[in-house]
Amino acid sequence: MQILVVDHPLVAHKLTALRDQTTDSPTFRRLTEELVTLLAYEATRDVRTGPITVQTPVAEAEGIKLTSPKPLVVPILRAGLGMLEGMSRLLPTAEVGFLGMIRNEETLTASTYAERLPEDLHGRQCYVLDPMLATGGTLAAAIQFLVDRGADHITAICLLAAPEGVERIERELADLNVPCTLVIAGMDSHLNEKGYIVPGLGDAGDRLYGVAQ
Repeated sequence: MQILVVDHPLVAHKLTALRDQTTDSPTFRRLTEELVTLLAYEATRDVRTGPITVQTPVAEAEGIKLTSPKPLVVPILRAGLGMLEGMSRLLPTAEVGFLGMIRNEETLTASTYAERLPEDLHGRQCYVLDPMLATGGTLAAAIQFLVDRGADHITAICLLAAPEGVERIERELADLNVPCTLVIAGMDSHLNEKGYIVPGLGDAGDRLYGVAQ
């Protein structure tokens, strides 16, 4: 797995504002969208393109266009939804699927509870959106799910990651045989005893949408 920590002043600035516990939910959502657009710029460097010739007002010009099948963006519910608008702003022609995965807070393992994806993903580039790469179980399971359906190129975009989660993904997906890239805004110190990233930014889903009672 290739790991890219995006080093840019605007990324660092927006991530700092997201960490601040005084940032309210509307501002948190806006900052998340803006930050994801910046991360998506780096994450789409390998998006598949083909040559095309267009006519300008002056002469013909050689260029490129995105090829088919279209890229597939897959936010992991629910927090991944907060990243979708930022990704779609940069890649508006991409198709969107959804994957619902939940982490057992005792075992820290992930299971699928909902999905809206094509049955056949052969030849598809997939961009997985999940704000926090903590224990790594959810993201590893999501990537494996997509590969099992035929996806042949995976890029995961996260706001933050912990070393423990990255190590788990690298271990569990060592035999994946599919190009996989992780693009993140920051690598934090460690996980606490509850499996939360430290210093992190708290529960991304709750900070995006509030606490569902």
